[in-house]
Formats: sequence, structure tokens, C-alpha cells
Amino acid sequence: MIFDNRLPTLQRRLMVSNRPWVKLGIALIPVLLAVMHVTSVWRIGPLEWVDNLIYDIRLRATMPETLDDRIAIVDVDEKSLAEVGRWPWPRDKLAAITQHLFDEQRIAVLGFDVVFGEPDLSSGLSRLEQLAHRELAHIPEFTSQVQALAATLDHDRLFAQAIANRPVVLGNYFTSDREGRTSGQLPAPVMTKESFGRVHSGSIEWTGYGANLPILMQAAAGGGYFNAITDSDGVVRSIPLVSEFEGAYYESFSLAVFRALLGQSTIEPGFPSARFLPRGYDGLESIVIRENGRALALPVDHRAGSLVPYRGRGGPQGGSFTYVSATDVLHGRLSPGLLKGKVVLFGTTAPGLLDLRTTPVGPAYPGVEAHANLIAGFLDGNTLVIPDYALGYELVVIVVCGLLLTLLLPRLSAPKAVALSLIIVTVVIALNLWLYIQHGLVLPLATALFMVVASFVFNMSYGYFSESRSKRELAQLFGTYVPPELVQEMVKDPDRYTMQARSCELTVMFCDMRGFTHLSEGLTPEQLQTLLNRLFSRLTRVIRKHRGTIDKYMGDCVMAFWGAPIQSADHATQAVQAALDMIVAMFEINQEFIKNGWPQIGIGIGLNTGPMFVGDMGSDLRRSYTVIGDAVNLGSRLEALSRIYGVDIVVGDAVRRLAFGFHWQELDRVVVKGKEEAVAIYTPRQVTAGQTEADLSHELAEWAGFLRAYRHQNWDACDTMLFNLNRMNPDFALYRFYADRVSERRHLPFDPAWDGTTHFQSK
Repeated sequence: MIFDNRLPTLQRRLMVSNRPWVKLGIALIPVLLAVMHVTSVWRIGPLEWVDNLIYDIRLRATMPETLDDRIAIVDVDEKSLAEVGRWPWPRDKLAAITQHLFDEQRIAVLGFDVVFGEPDLSSGLSRLEQLAHRELAHIPEFTSQVQALAATLDHDRLFAQAIANRPVVLGNYFTSDREGRTSGQLPAPVMTKESFGRVHSGSIEWTGYGANLPILMQAAAGGGYFNAITDSDGVVRSIPLVSEFEGAYYESFSLAVFRALLGQSTIEPGFPSARFLPRGYDGLESIVIRENGRALALPVDHRAGSLVPYRGRGGPQGGSFTYVSATDVLHGRLSPGLLKGKVVLFGTTAPGLLDLRTTPVGPAYPGVEAHANLIAGFLDGNTLVIPDYALGYELVVIVVCGLLLTLLLPRLSAPKAVALSLIIVTVVIALNLWLYIQHGLVLPLATALFMVVASFVFNMSYGYFSESRSKRELAQLFGTYVPPELVQEMVKDPDRYTMQARSCELTVMFCDMRGFTHLSEGLTPEQLQTLLNRLFSRLTRVIRKHRGTIDKYMGDCVMAFWGAPIQSADHATQAVQAALDMIVAMFEINQEFIKNGWPQIGIGIGLNTGPMFVGDMGSDLRRSYTVIGDAVNLGSRLEALSRIYGVDIVVGDAVRRLAFGFHWQELDRVVVKGKEEAVAIYTPRQVTAGQTEADLSHELAEWAGFLRAYRHQNWDACDTMLFNLNRMNPDFALYRFYADRVSERRHLPFDPAWDGTTHFQSK
């Protein structure tokens, strides 16, 4: 078969595309991208969104969704607003609520998730005092009466008296967008920079704040900010436990309430005992609470924050905490002791009061309940945290998994590559979940998954878009000559099918048309072309059906071989079966010729098996994937002998020995031109119409006896056996051929050196 100049280029492309270092380089690309993202060299925005999504799904899937009866929420809900009036309420009512909760309900701690930054003027005391000092100052009785009423009309003082000497925590907030404006009085800081003892720059720094009235802050047991950390997608997932303002550190509302529950506790920073970081710097690892000689470490992330361990959907109907309407507390509708010993948070869920947050478990989550969840986590000791070594963990996972994929993926088939990728994904997810569930560690996952998926996709894409181009060209070049199923096998591993010449045992076929010259004399060139195309197409389909490779078409001759480029252990059997089927195909073709009024044609086939050189041979302008060698030449000679012996197929002895499942009839021992050694030649026989297996076996046995008599020059026995053979198979030209030979040899004197071998001096 003839190839164009693309073949050498194709070979080089196949060699380049299958070099290991090329595939390794492709596989390393996702690993490098992942490392660049993790180290912030080049951030991939969608991965952060995916990590947040994974965290939210994981959180929702592991929420207990059970009631925590240690914490209750006094809720300024719509019912309270309807009964008491719009917010803010007069603080004498808040004082009454505070007194009822401690005196009647005997709660443990009360935290107000609101800021009392402005004086309460609802009683009118300030106006009365203004009158007493100005317009009505000349009336002593009025002034004395105002002074007498001040104790009951000063709602701020009443509220301060109600919270004094009780474990009450007030809330405040920090800002960074109000040009440094401040209002109210902050609680005392819990730490200073000096208390850290080493550099720390991870906590959030603020420039302004909104706090409570000094009279209230001084009366309260403590205070804390209720700022949360809003991620880039607007979702509140964590709360910073400490934040920096003007060189001092303040605690969060949740932490302040928790410390008030513990009693006289102190705070100090917790650093890891050892860390491979620059001297003088260590990341904050935890906030340590010390109380009565005991230490409790609350782990924090690099922002000194703690992820909120949400318990459920949130709100009064969420079922995570007991909700009590503030108006019911104010009007004494609660059963005595209903809230005994509980941590109570005072907050709002009414939509108009703007304390609803977007969280992983809901888009309108009460802000006060976020603090309740965090306090519950403190009590349970199961707070979630992104550890400071999350970066190192992520890099280790990416590098280890990346190296495995880089080294193994290029060597695996597509199904095995899928299996490996799934195994690695499963292991990475399982490890991540185990650390989350067992140790409360929230570690990144999206980048590792991206790296695994991208490595698989890159490898598969490289194989398809790069290698498949060469494979498709290989299929185009071989497709006309090699059966499609063989081409499909070849393109799976083109490295195995080099075009370079090699020596191996193959079976070659030569098929020549008989009577074609006579037929072609009566045809026009166009008719001859059509006829040849039809003939070769039918015969080629038969050869391809039996996994043969078309070598070339030479005039009215077809050359093919078996065993290359796809190696086959039964190439001789396939070739013989193809030859027999070609005889059947020619019979069908002749039936069509008869209908067209054309003369019939026959074919002669020669088959030989032996060592041959096969490969891409020829010049730079014209190349051929072909076979050469003595065994090929003998196959050509055998095809020529088919005409002499009157049979359709002639095979060499090696074919007969290697092809199984056929009946063989020895034709002769011959020495062809260019050879010195005699070879036995055979033809395959099949049971014909009106014949049985026993009949064929009897005929072949009689023929074997004839050959023995022939080679012993026993001409009388030969005549007798030929008579019987002609009676058994009167149309077989081989017997007539040997009848003529016997007749000729009978007139020659006995030659003791003659062994029956026939010598041919022409091709």
C-alpha cells in the first residue's frame, strides 16, 4: 500500500505526543494552578465560592437540629411591638424585664443584643428638669416635686440599677466606615498588645464604635461587640472573638456572655508551642479563658474568629432554642422558674428592626441566635475553626495528590484514570469530613477537588485533542488497507505499531484473476474500471473480514498479508479462511456476470507462511507498508502453480502446519525457480454439494495412496487409483492433470533417483 509524505511526520508526532515528559508537563499544570491559588500568587475566585458552598452543605448536613435548653431568647417580636409599642422601648420596661428574669425566673446570665447609645427621654424628665431650672425656677414646690419624681422618671438610672451587680452583658459595635466617629462608652478591654508578648496582626482592626451610655456600661458586668464577619458572598459564617481598637483588644458579645456565665474569668492569647515561622511571630491559635485555676482554650482562625456552629434553621420555629416573647416577660405571663439557670439573650426578630442576617442555614436568620449558637458551641466544646495550619494542610494534600496523579494518570487507560481520580477524590473528601466531624476543623477542599478533576480533564483532553489527531491520521492512512476493527486496536496504542521494518513470521497471499484479459478485451476503459473496482471491493471486504492487511493492487492481482501491523497467533488460519471465502465471493460475482452476459472469470490464490520483513519501505516520494523476503517470493510462485495444478488455492507446507480446522490435499513436492530445496504444496478441501465428510476422507485417503504409487513409479497402480478418483470427483482438474503426467512418465525408463519432485524453471 502506498503512503504519502505525511507518514514520517506522523511517526514523529506520535513519538512526541507519547513522550512521558510531555504528559508529565500537562499533568503538572493543574497542580501548579492549585499551588498558586493556595499561596495567593494567583487567586481563582470561583474556588473560594465553591469552598464556601462546600462548607455550607457540610454544616447543614451535620446540624443536630435539636433543642438546646441551656439557652433561651427573649424576643422583641411582632407580638411585642403590637402590645408594647414600637422599638426602642422605655428603659423602665427593660428594667422590669431584667428584674423579672433574675428575680422570678432566676436566670444565670442575661445578654442584651442591642445598643443603648442614646438617653431615654420618653418619661419627660428632661423637660421637667428644664422647666424647674428655667421657666418655673421661681416655684420651689415644682422644683422639689421634680426632684422627688426623678428617681422614678429617670429610666436610664432605673435600668442601670436593674442590671447592677448582676451578670448582665451589654452589646456594642465597631465600625470602619464612619471616619473614626465614636459614641458611648466601650467596656474595658480584655487584652492589650503588650499582653500578647509577640507580634500578631490577624485580628480585625476598627476605627470607630457605637457603645452604651456610660451609666449603663458602668453598671453592667461586661460588654461585647456583636459584629460578625461577612464573607465575600454576604453570608455570616464566623464571629471574631477579639478585635483590636486603638491598641487594645475587645471581646465579642458571645465571648462576654460566656465569660459572665463562668464568673471571675480572665482572657489571654493562646499561641502554638512550636511553629516553623519567622522569629518573633506566631499566629494566634486560641483565646484562653482562665477561671479558678482552670484553662479553657477556644480555637480561633487567622482573623481571631470562630465559625458559628449553627444548630438548625433558626427563628422561633427553628427548634434550636427556646424563644420567649418579650411582652410575655414584661407582663409576667411566664411560669415561675421556666427559664431557671438558663443563659438568656435579649434580641429582636421582627423584620423591621434589621437584625436578620444571611447565614449558611437561612437568608433571614436572627442575629441574636447566631450568638446563641456560638455560646452553645463554647458550652459543648465543639466550636468550629479554620486552623492556622490550614494553608500547610492544603498544600500537602495538593502536592501529594498532584504527584500521584502526575505520575500515574499518563500511564493509565481512561477507565483506570477515572477509577484513580475517584479514589483520590473519595480519600480527600473522607479525610476532610473526618477532621470536621471528629475535631471541628474546617479545612479547604475545593482546590484539591479542582486539582484532581482538572488533572483528569487535562490528561483526557490532551489524549483527545493532541494524540487523537495523530491517531486519526493513522486511522486514515491505514483505514483503506486494514480492517476497521484493527485500526481501532492500533489507535489505542500507536507506539506498538512502528513503521520501521522488522522481521517476523507472517502469512502472505497473492490472488490473481484468471480469464480477466479475455474479458477486458471487450470492455471500454470505464467499464473495465468499474469491473475492477467491484471485484477488488468484494475481495477486499473478505480479506478485511478476516483481519488481513491489503498490501497492494497490481493490475488484476491482489496482495495481502496477515500478522501485521496487528500481531496474530492464528494468522495462517485467518488467511486460509479468507482464501476459501474469496472463492465463494467469486462464485457470486460470476453469477452477476452471467446475468450481464459477460464471461466468467476465476482466481488463483497462493498462500505462504514464513519469516518476512515488514515495514514502511520506499523512497521519500513514494512509500509502501509492505512485506519482502524469500517467503513472499515463494507465495508469488505458489499462486502461479494454482493454474498448473487446476486448483484455486495453493499453500506452502508451513501454512498447512499452522492452519487448523481444514482438510488438506497434497498437490506435489516442487522446486520453484530460484530455489534449491523442494517444498510440499497443498490445497484446502471442503465438503461439496452431494458429498459427505466420509466421502471426502475416502477421497483424500485414495489420493494419498496415489501419491505414494506415483513417487514409486508404479504406473499401473496410479492408473487404477486415478480411475477411482475421477469416479469420486469427475470435475476435479487435478486428477486429469496427473493422468497426463502418468501417461508421460510411463514411457520413461525407471529412475531410482527420482522421488516425484517437480522442478519449475520459470515463474
